Amino acid sequence: MHEELDTDYLVIGAGAAGMAFTDALLTHSDATITIVDRRHAPGGHWVDAYPYVRLHQPSTFYGVSSVLLGQDAVDVAGTNAGFYELAGADEIRAYYERVMHRHFLPTGRVRYFPSSDYAGEHRFVSTLTGASWHVRVARKLIDTTYLEGTIPATSAPPFEVADGVRCIPAGAIARLDERADRYVIIGGGKTALDACVWLLERGVPASMIQWIRPRDAWWLNRKFQQPHELVLDLYGGVAIQIEAMAEATSVEDLFARLESEGFFLRIDPEVVPEMFRGAVVSEAELRLLRRIDDVVRLGHVQRIERDAIVLQRGRVPTSAGTVHVHCAASGLARPPLRPIFEPGRVTIQPFFWGFACYQFAMLGVMEATIESDREKNRLCPPIAYWDVNEDYLTAFLAMLTGERARAQHPALASWTKTTRLNPVSGLSSYRDDPRAIEGRERIKRFAGAAVVNLQKLLSRLLVLLVAVVALGCEDGIDNDGSCDTNPLATGLVAQQTGVSADVADCSILTPTSTFTSASRALRGTATRWSSSFQAAPRTSTP
Repeated sequence: MHEELDTDYLVIGAGAAGMAFTDALLTHSDATITIVDRRHAPGGHWVDAYPYVRLHQPSTFYGVSSVLLGQDAVDVAGTNAGFYELAGADEIRAYYERVMHRHFLPTGRVRYFPSSDYAGEHRFVSTLTGASWHVRVARKLIDTTYLEGTIPATSAPPFEVADGVRCIPAGAIARLDERADRYVIIGGGKTALDACVWLLERGVPASMIQWIRPRDAWWLNRKFQQPHELVLDLYGGVAIQIEAMAEATSVEDLFARLESEGFFLRIDPEVVPEMFRGAVVSEAELRLLRRIDDVVRLGHVQRIERDAIVLQRGRVPTSAGTVHVHCAASGLARPPLRPIFEPGRVTIQPFFWGFACYQFAMLGVMEATIESDREKNRLCPPIAYWDVNEDYLTAFLAMLTGERARAQHPALASWTKTTRLNPVSGLSSYRDDPRAIEGRERIKRFAGAAVVNLQKLLSRLLVLLVAVVALGCEDGIDNDGSCDTNPLATGLVAQQTGVSADVADCSILTPTSTFTSASRALRGTATRWSSSFQAAPRTSTP
């Protein structure tokens, strides 16, 4: 037997996405909301995060719109000195507990079921008691788990580990009770970077650290991600990007221009990065990381034996006294895209280049203030999370082409000007500052050209991919490359390729040329994007 519940919205997941979306519904509607989460506390992956993790961006840009995270303080010591505070895992977990228990639940409109597994068909089961519930949902199910990824703390290493080898997840190095002879950090993303920085800050000599990086990454300079009195650096960064996008002759040239301006950073100036995950670092962190000379670039680890680490393109020695630190989880998921808004369902996905919580909350505002799913989908065709360099162009173009349409909705436009989650919401206080005037003029001068040039750069790379996918495709694009009458399917294609700003017109997608070659990174992108081009499934709620 199961208990029956009634609610307007059933939210699956109490992580950053579910909490930001729920906050927006509470603020902009009179809806009732039921939140179901498999973890014992709100906060999503932060509940399982490694103890020394901190946000990439200032705390003020994170969380729910109605409740400030942190104290809006500027750090005076450490690798973030001079920049706004970055909340750590403990603070973020406490923040979400406070939001849930002091803001959501007291409204009387929110019910929260932790330690519960969603079983599909609006049913969920307690993992503690086995009790089950069926929810009668008046409006929609909100699925925040569609893009849920993996983290080292909760997933096994993606390689074999021989008996007797010391291999631990990233968080476990903070709890070691026995000194290691050497540390091998496995992974090229932000978790691996954090592990290296944490060890170096605690006095571990760089000579004791080996870093296995299958791919080098581009990093965003934290200088250009700041609020309040430092927002002019952020605004200047927007102008820098748009001007570079207007004038770049290739993807490689675009990244070179942005690196020369200090907007993009890389650890090794001699290695061209192939990965772009949008992570943010400070130049002080970069200086620490450059102390590590023992960097292995032989592909992904296949297995760790007692005396050797076997990689895709070779092997390196190891020893019994070495601690191998597993930072190699895939992170953000990249499944095939589907419409964000459907009858009875919202599937949370990114839809432009920008801070995550700002996007999650904006989707909640759209759901509460715009009636038509078709119109909401026109305003936010989904894009995949970024992974390779080309993804940065696609995501930024989605932002440029979508902002104008979203600005036509008064409630949405008003919210974006006032929410602290919008990184430029405080810019109006500095509108007469010479730096603001200069940035505004640069953006006005180059924005149109940037859109056109981004379309051109991406179409050069992807036009053959579009042609291949189009052949035999039943929905979205006909065999001759023209659009069908489904503007949503068209929008998915247009936003993913970045070659049409208008979801009702993608004639520019008609195949006209072919690739002469493709890099390994682009092939990976093609594999992911090709699945995204298929017409979005019309499935029931999960």
